[in-house]
Formats: sequence, structure tokens, C-alpha cells
Amino acid sequence: MRKALFYKKLGKKNVQCQNCSHLCVISPGKRGLCGVRENIKGELYSLVYGKAIACHIDPIEKKPLFHFLPGSYSLSIATVGCSFSCANCQNYDISQSPKPNSPIYGEKLLPKEIVNFALKNNLPSISYTYTEPTVFLEYALETMKLAKKNGLKNVWVSNGFMTAESAKTVIPYLDANNIDLKSFSDDFYNKNCGGRLQPVLDTLKLMKKSGVWVEVTTLAIPVLNDSETMFKQIAEFIYHELGPETPWHISRFSGEISWKLKNLPDTPVETIERGYQIGKKTGLKYVYTGNIPGLPSEDTFCPRCGTLVIDRTNYSIHRYDENGKCPNCGESLNIIE
Repeated sequence: MRKALFYKKLGKKNVQCQNCSHLCVISPGKRGLCGVRENIKGELYSLVYGKAIACHIDPIEKKPLFHFLPGSYSLSIATVGCSFSCANCQNYDISQSPKPNSPIYGEKLLPKEIVNFALKNNLPSISYTYTEPTVFLEYALETMKLAKKNGLKNVWVSNGFMTAESAKTVIPYLDANNIDLKSFSDDFYNKNCGGRLQPVLDTLKLMKKSGVWVEVTTLAIPVLNDSETMFKQIAEFIYHELGPETPWHISRFSGEISWKLKNLPDTPVETIERGYQIGKKTGLKYVYTGNIPGLPSEDTFCPRCGTLVIDRTNYSIHRYDENGKCPNCGESLNIIE
């Protein structure tokens, strides 16, 4: 265990967690909605510090990040727990397992060991992913600080449901963040995720403003968030608030691997392609489709002349750019090396 960084003591030994935007008020012996922060005698503790439930080497494109160290591999770690309870979650076996008061699973893996493993395997980055890194912030933060000292990059794959205080604490050590913008409807966030939209929008803007490389992912789920109106709202938010150079990934939903939406069909390819066209028409330079191998919309094209600059087939990457610029016209491709 590790004492939590962000909480406020209340009366009668109650505490208010200020790590994510739920701002849970937790009585002694109880946990927050994430399932991994517990009030122990009037103090709030993280139950997952140093307890990794997953540690794998992944292509950076799996995050997905297409403009950050493209073609590289990243050491990916996670603990159990999540601030959301998304019905479509495909990692629900680890994200939901500690809720509301179940055992905390994981193997001891300390920050120094994580960093040493990345260095030994010549991996340029560490990704905090699979579940929501905000819920294991203390663990992630110490690892990030040590990684930065050793010349490694830090990547989050996040739902963005942070407080400004927790976001500003990790930003100095964070290089890239793929944030899910699951919908542009507060009702969707409330019913499907157990959250709210506005904190996610606030985190996206704060990360971008602070110089963190941001990419956005939307999982298009039939009936729930796949309308043309929804696609337009998200595309316009990215264009106006984050900038047209911000990549947007529109991914295909599969009911078979989801937590509670197994009754829904897979998203039609035509729906994903329609979202792609809406993003491009809005003026976004880089729109990508996900979970549909073989489409040209997986590739990166020069936003000025249309030249193919990065060819992707699954996780096989072929780069034709010249130091992040188009080999044909010299246009910047907004690639972070």
C-alpha cells in the first residue's frame, strides 16, 4: 500500500478522494468507485502500489499512437481497477475485478524494476495502459520520474477523467497521452461508463495546452454513439479545441469481447468509414480507422500532397517519411521522435 497523494480529510474520519473527477467521499473501511483506494482509519491509501497485473511489450501503434515514436515498441504496465465501469470494456476482467471490495491481484513489480527492464530491452518508452492509469497514479508517477531520469518516454492511455490537480502533477513527466473521447453525450457517459463528459474535455484541453502529445480514440458502438451528429461533434471539438494536427482514431466495436454489450453486433465497416470522412471533411489532418485491418485509412498520408508516408498493416510499419517530413513536398507530418 501507499498513502494516496490527493485527498482531503473530512469529519468522522471520512475522506474525499481528489484523484479523479468522481471526488468520492469514502468512509472508514470503504473504497472509492475505482475499487483500489481505501479509507484506512481516516487516511486514504492506494492498494495497488507496486502490484502489476500486466506487463507486456507492445507496438506503440497498439495504444494506439500513430505519430509518437512510430514503429517502436513500448513496455506496457497496469494494475487492477478503473474509475469507469464501461459496458463495452474488453479488459473488464482486470479493470473491474477489485470492485467493490474484492481482493487486489497483481505481482510485485517496483518502479526501478520496470525501468531497468525497459532499458535492458532497448525500449524507448513505458506505457501505463490496459486499465486507467489515474487509479494507480502514485505507482505510475514514481515510475515516470525514474524513467525520465533514464532518458525514457512516458505514455498514458487514459479515459481522461482526472482532476486538474492530478493531471498537472503527471504532466511534467508525461510525453504522450491517447485519451478516449467515448462520446459527446453526457448521457452516454453516465449510462454506459458511470462518468461525465466535461472532465474528459477539460483534461484533453489541459494536456494539449501543456505540450503533451495527444491522440484521441473513439470506439464507435452501434446505436449508442455512432451517429453522424456524434461524429461531427467530436471532430469539431478536436479541430477547434485541440488543433487539426491532433490524430483521431475511430475504432470498430466488437460485442463478443465486451463486458455487458455482447448482444450488440459489430460496428459496420461503413459506419467507421463514414466517421472517417466526417473527420477529414471537418479539416482534421490525420483520421484513422481501427480494428479493421487492411483499410488504407490505417495509413498516414501527407496532409498537403496526399503522398503515402507511413504504411500500416496490422502492426507491420513501413515508413517513407524523411525525418518526419513528406519526401515529396517537405510538409511536416507532426511526428514526435
